Amino acid sequence: MLMEQLQGVKTRTVAIVGMPNSGKSTLFNALTGLRQRVANYPGVTVEPVVGRLQRDGQRVELMDLPGIYGLTPRSEDERIALAVLRGELPGAPLPERLLVIADATQLERGLVLLSWMALLQRPTALVVTMVDELRARGGMLDVERLEQALGIPVFTVVGRKGIGIEELRAALLNWEPWGIPLVGLPAEASAEERYEWARRLASQVVRFPQPDERTERIDRIVLHPLLGWVVFVLVMLGFFQAIFTLAQPAMGAIEAGIGWVQEQLETWLPEGVVRNFFAHGLVGGVGSVIVFLPQIVLLYFLLTLLEDTGYFARAAFLVDRFLGRFGLQGRSAFPLMGGFACAVPAILSTRVIPSWQERLTTMLIIPLMTCSARLPVYTLLVGAMVPPVLLGGVVSLQALVMAGLYGLGAASGLVVAWVLRRTVLPGAQLPFFVEFPPYRLPTWRNVFGRAWSSGVEFLRTAGTTILLLSILLWALTELPPASVPPGTPPLEAQRIQLEQSLAGRLGHALEPLFAPLGFDWKITVAVLGSFAAREVFVAFLGQLYAVDVEAQEGTLRQVLSQQLSLPQALSIAVFYVFALQCIATMATLRRESGSWRWVALAFGYTFVLAYVGGWLTYWLARWML
Repeated sequence: MLMEQLQGVKTRTVAIVGMPNSGKSTLFNALTGLRQRVANYPGVTVEPVVGRLQRDGQRVELMDLPGIYGLTPRSEDERIALAVLRGELPGAPLPERLLVIADATQLERGLVLLSWMALLQRPTALVVTMVDELRARGGMLDVERLEQALGIPVFTVVGRKGIGIEELRAALLNWEPWGIPLVGLPAEASAEERYEWARRLASQVVRFPQPDERTERIDRIVLHPLLGWVVFVLVMLGFFQAIFTLAQPAMGAIEAGIGWVQEQLETWLPEGVVRNFFAHGLVGGVGSVIVFLPQIVLLYFLLTLLEDTGYFARAAFLVDRFLGRFGLQGRSAFPLMGGFACAVPAILSTRVIPSWQERLTTMLIIPLMTCSARLPVYTLLVGAMVPPVLLGGVVSLQALVMAGLYGLGAASGLVVAWVLRRTVLPGAQLPFFVEFPPYRLPTWRNVFGRAWSSGVEFLRTAGTTILLLSILLWALTELPPASVPPGTPPLEAQRIQLEQSLAGRLGHALEPLFAPLGFDWKITVAVLGSFAAREVFVAFLGQLYAVDVEAQEGTLRQVLSQQLSLPQALSIAVFYVFALQCIATMATLRRESGSWRWVALAFGYTFVLAYVGGWLTYWLARWML
């Protein structure tokens, strides 16, 4: 700040305020371009995004706050936004001015928010977005009359097309004088009175457009009691199929790149601890995170696409009644669905749930949704132990087993939610209100921008934790050095090292605990190691069975099909359905819940479910087979 003052640069702050689906973030992206950063204020879990405008010694920082409806917060993101506006958030500057955003096709909603913002007594301007949609539907906005009525500047923009952006940017940089909105309402006016004022003013300045027949036609199908569910299932199938299929080429390329780096390290570094540390501890640890980055980016890309097109709100409304039977609400739907890709961003996305009890319940059951990290485990076990026969000549038995594992996790999560809401997290369910935006083409800059920023956040949140733990696990397999007879083949020496290492000794010591589930010491070591990250299970099995793979000149899958029984494989798979084996998920849950006791609860109940589920599966399978 001192350097800026010496250079004659004065920084001013402006907060962008708007209701959800008003075009706020699109406007912010159009104004700031790539000059953005996340405002990581102390103790804050919902970070406003800050963008910068600068020219001729004048600097303006724009704060893109989460969407709000008024001055009474209903969720964590609204609470943070209002704390910033009131200057009550430690470390965050008090915005000097406000840009209030209103959708031209629903102007009265934006005017209601403006009436609340007027109570802050801050210089304000009104930005009316989506004026192109208003004109396309035969509507017209009298900007001059609106400015006279409010006593503040009114700008009209089309953020995704750049229309009106330069005029607004110039007004911000020139720091033109703005006034306090003249809303003609007392501070204690009720919500009904504010809506009446907004409707009356909107009727004077807007020639209301024709009904949006396209939206009405689509909604007759999308919100139909029967057809709506068909559409929802098809959208979700496409959603998951895209995440699992489209990300594979990029994931394969990343895996190949990581393998190439490891090969180079093994080629150029002398054999020993140093080479193992860099090749397997560092590169392997980072790789276990980066390999899932394409799925995370694709997940947020698709979620933003569904939100920008207007379907997100309809889907949440459709499933609200069903989730309500388990103590949840419609806003829980997409965080739970996101958990099928990765629990970390799914837990972060629960911030939109207003009720703390419902939000925490959703966070606690997200680990039961079958994330992508379980796929390597399921694929290995199902491919090794379940015969690839077709039932009825149509459906594969392997596919049915895989679908059963997914369904078991989701159904168990809903049952756990029902129990939590009636025991440790009781409380009345808040009514679920959702406003349906018109269907529109997505703003591609916003879609790609959010996907990029989410990928960066995922790497920052998960990468460090998993890297450190991977190094720790590597150390447990390397220490203490084993007594290997001279001339021992490398793979046999590796097997001896693993068995005599701290990890091997721990596996033998805990084998009696996991024996009722059918786990031997090797499976026990792999399971314990995968509490860092589930995909580590396959890597550990690859090391533990490396000698057998080389001896048989086969693959790990072929070796497991001979050395494991079907009851053992099913027991392991069911264990992985329930167990919380992800340090990044636990760290994110701690951050979002604010207490380690909720992490302990999640870890404890999932471990009990995993142990009991694996035990029942193992003995029932032995009895039936």
